[in-house]
Amino acid sequence: MVGSPFGFKALVGRRLELRQVSQILAEDGDLLLAGVPGIGRRTLIRAAATEAKARVIEIDCLRATDYRRFLQLLAEAILTTFEADEEVAFIQHWSQDQPFTLKPATSGRLVLVWQVAPSKEWLLFEALLTLPQVLAEWLDCRVVLVFQNFPHIRSWDRGGRWEQYLRQEIQRQSRVSYALVATVAERWTKDVDVKVIPLAPLPDEELRAWVIEAMATKDLTFDLETQALELFLGCVQGHFGDAIALARRLWLEILHNPSPQIQPHHVYRSAIALVEDLSVTFESLILLLPSSQVRVLESLALDPTDSPHAREYIQKHNLSRGGGLQGALASLEQKGLVYGAEQGYRIALPMLAFWLKYRLG
Repeated sequence: MVGSPFGFKALVGRRLELRQVSQILAEDGDLLLAGVPGIGRRTLIRAAATEAKARVIEIDCLRATDYRRFLQLLAEAILTTFEADEEVAFIQHWSQDQPFTLKPATSGRLVLVWQVAPSKEWLLFEALLTLPQVLAEWLDCRVVLVFQNFPHIRSWDRGGRWEQYLRQEIQRQSRVSYALVATVAERWTKDVDVKVIPLAPLPDEELRAWVIEAMATKDLTFDLETQALELFLGCVQGHFGDAIALARRLWLEILHNPSPQIQPHHVYRSAIALVEDLSVTFESLILLLPSSQVRVLESLALDPTDSPHAREYIQKHNLSRGGGLQGALASLEQKGLVYGAEQGYRIALPMLAFWLKYRLG
């Protein structure tokens, strides 16, 4: 089987953001990285951690359905990052006075285990959050604790107790930087010393250089006498995740239909094939949205505008007026499906926009 040249995500562009995040981490700062899924948030954090010579612990809050699962994910992430023999030995020694211990699993890998009464789970949470700080002091290094999809913690932390404690730890720990990954900026960050770094779509010139170089690794070039490259850039609109997906489909298209150069019809056919592959996912997403939000998405896909609140636009697409429209836009922005006023109220996932136009057309 021939390997795909698009199987990894190296940091593309983001030089300013990389400097900002690297400096925050180097100075023991904490941050919230805001951007839609696929825009390159995790890749940026990892690159900045490398620049700051920091160890990275990653937890995806989307996988946590309750506090027990959250604690399990945190414990697994710590051991994944600190797995050297001497580090494991240190954890084993330190845990002797803690509510957990290291034991071998059936796979042979050591795992943190505990038997804590429901009323005592808070002691376990405190100990697990203390462990990265203790390790960082022992190793004389920096640690970055990354919480992906951070707002999802509220799906089970209804009273906000766990989130509040995390906020306190963000301010207290000196060797551990907290990096929260979310779709939009959290309001509470204005009241604490947490820097917000927003990630906008990449400029076309940066994606242009990337896709030309990536295709060149497989001896492929865009026919610059045509609009093939501009069509590619227009399809992905600065979204790096969609750019990788479309580039991979384009490479497969040329692989199965050899051509000396990439033509516009190759790009278009690849985009169609990609959204057809994604159609089940997109259909499921649409079914989960209220009809008012679906209507807004369809309108923006067919008729992009910077002014969805304009009377003519509302009448043309039969949208709800006033608070109903604003509520739909705000909810779609929170979900990472639509950009707000700063980016011109456009659909944030270009392949979703392409699929909606393809389906409605």
